[in-house]
Amino acid sequence: MASFRQRGGKWQARVLRDGYPDQAKTFESRADAERWARSVESSIDKGQFVNINEAQRTTLGDVIERYLAEVTPTMKSAQADTIRLSALMRRPFAKLSMANLSAARVAAFRDERLKQVSAGTVIRELAYLSSIINHGRREWGINVPNPVQMVRKPSSPPARARVLSNEEVLRLLHALEPVGRRSHWTKPAVQLALATAMRRGELLSLRWEHVDLQARTAFLPDTKNGDSRTVPLSSAAVEILTKLPRHISGLVLPVKAFTLDAAFKRGLARAGLDDLRFHDLRRTAITRMAEKLPNVIELAAVSGHKSLMVLKQYYRPSASGLAQKLG
Repeated sequence: MASFRQRGGKWQARVLRDGYPDQAKTFESRADAERWARSVESSIDKGQFVNINEAQRTTLGDVIERYLAEVTPTMKSAQADTIRLSALMRRPFAKLSMANLSAARVAAFRDERLKQVSAGTVIRELAYLSSIINHGRREWGINVPNPVQMVRKPSSPPARARVLSNEEVLRLLHALEPVGRRSHWTKPAVQLALATAMRRGELLSLRWEHVDLQARTAFLPDTKNGDSRTVPLSSAAVEILTKLPRHISGLVLPVKAFTLDAAFKRGLARAGLDDLRFHDLRRTAITRMAEKLPNVIELAAVSGHKSLMVLKQYYRPSASGLAQKLG
């Protein structure tokens, strides 16, 4: 049954029903309080009642903070995800309660972010948000529908097709020469990326104990897609590795991801290649390897791709090169 009482000029409605937690809410008028109480009682009678007390007490920022503490550390991309989600948690949008997080407000957030960042970034942020809300619903009793699923996503940007020419590779390596206070690890990191097609994270986690220069292999116990992989090393890769000093940490490239990124971007500026990203080195390497490994199964074994459709996005041959093959 429902009860009503006036407190501080407002009306509080309380619904008590066996087998259900007490429901209480405050309104400006008794009529509004009675209307809400009837709605709750009707939902209980129909078996459609959903307790949103927890959602009303919890803000989106609270959910993100808990997700950062409990879930993010178990993920491979924990460092990058922590930075992105911490920034999202500081936005005014995160102060909304989960019960007030509507599709309209998510759409407003989307439109605001599209003025600031690329469509690809907004798509990733919405995916993060949807994943966090779903986790809260499943695990933490946040009984609200997921409004992100009702919002139109921005059109996906076209896949990157950037591949370095031989001349650009030479310019970049020259700009990364370790002179003065420049890092001694940036140039070999780029050289190994071009020689092995390994991802940045794979390069930075590679340990000497997993490198066999005699067999010309590098073992990666944990990769992006969750499988281990043994990467064959070309003679160029072996030569680069042979010249590297051994660090006490056991890492082949003892440098943090953000340090490598900063040094790489400074090198791009010196080389006049500001449109380049580190991941473009992987695309360049795979495109070069395809000339030597026309068998796509062998190429996928080197690159670590499970899907040939994804591998296809990394192979970017030039039209003139294909024309020469046609004769």
